[in-house]
Amino acid sequence: MRRKSIYIHEKDNWTNFTWDEKLVSKELAGTRNLQGRLMGVMESLGFNLQNEAILNTLTLEIVKSSEIEGEILDSEQVRSSISKKLGIELAGAIESERHIDGIVEMMLDATQRYAEPLTKERLFGWHSALFPTGYSGMYKIVVADWREDTTGPMQVVSGAMGKEKIHFEAPNSDRIESEMVEFMNWIESENEIDPVLKSAIAHLWFVTIHPFDDGNGRITRAITELLLTRSDNSVKRFYSMSAQIRVERKQYYNILEKTQKKSSEITEWIIWFLKCLKHSFESTKELLSKTLIKADFWNIHSKTILNERQHKMLNKLLDGFEGKLTSSKWGKICKCSQDTALRDIQDLINKEILQKEASGGRSTNYELVLPNSNNL
Repeated sequence: MRRKSIYIHEKDNWTNFTWDEKLVSKELAGTRNLQGRLMGVMESLGFNLQNEAILNTLTLEIVKSSEIEGEILDSEQVRSSISKKLGIELAGAIESERHIDGIVEMMLDATQRYAEPLTKERLFGWHSALFPTGYSGMYKIVVADWREDTTGPMQVVSGAMGKEKIHFEAPNSDRIESEMVEFMNWIESENEIDPVLKSAIAHLWFVTIHPFDDGNGRITRAITELLLTRSDNSVKRFYSMSAQIRVERKQYYNILEKTQKKSSEITEWIIWFLKCLKHSFESTKELLSKTLIKADFWNIHSKTILNERQHKMLNKLLDGFEGKLTSSKWGKICKCSQDTALRDIQDLINKEILQKEASGGRSTNYELVLPNSNNL
């Protein structure tokens, strides 16, 4: 006796997705409006400031997309890898590991070559870049090919051994080739679906097929970025969907699981996706405001005489220094004596660049005197 189907992919014609046109159109209009305003502001900025914003956004996108899957990447290595591949000057660039270069290559291919067709060969290339050794952790996996399900069905599971909860079971591997052909044809078809709406549908569609042994989530989000880049019609990335999904990760997995266990009427998923995208625009404004403050700061102090240590520490403070700045931390980071650190700090206080924090305490802490930025 065949069990009752519980996943959308088990139903006939499951990819004939439908949605409430009125509700979706209203949400999409608001999303598109915010998107256009953000792109307009960023396009008005200077070349160097745009590069700084692009570097910040792509670093955030790559780091947070991996973080959603529980993999923590070294953000400085990611940033350095991006800067090298895009030809953006970066002070203090470091060497990056092979697997980080691969992840960066995948995302840059998705966003810098967004107009090129999404093909099986291209997806296999992305998968190879994610798993250059052929292993996921300690386990050998099928790389640059569809999964084979040799050990049983592909399932998303949580919970301790013996108490596992199955959140989702993907289509059988013998269906993948035909499912992916349909998916890729739809992606490249000349239909009247707005590219932002298309990215929402494609996200759900691909992650439901789950065509690879591993890396499906990250490749899903790369496809999402490709389609969002098409919607911007620009290689310049100023917002990060993955960073916002990371913030809303619990809701993300809940709505995916709920949608995959319903019908092909996907209004609720689309509305959630569009709202998450709008939240990413709002978060980007905060991120970019730091970039603008940094630019304003160095514009104001372009003729201020500073030594190499002061330049280094001021950039660290502008990029978001963790904890309190003290003379001992200055000395450790700059590898100088505390007396030298105190002279550097006092010089910056005299130039009205640093000031003592009012909180006091056992040790003296210092903070930046920042310009006001009203560009966003």
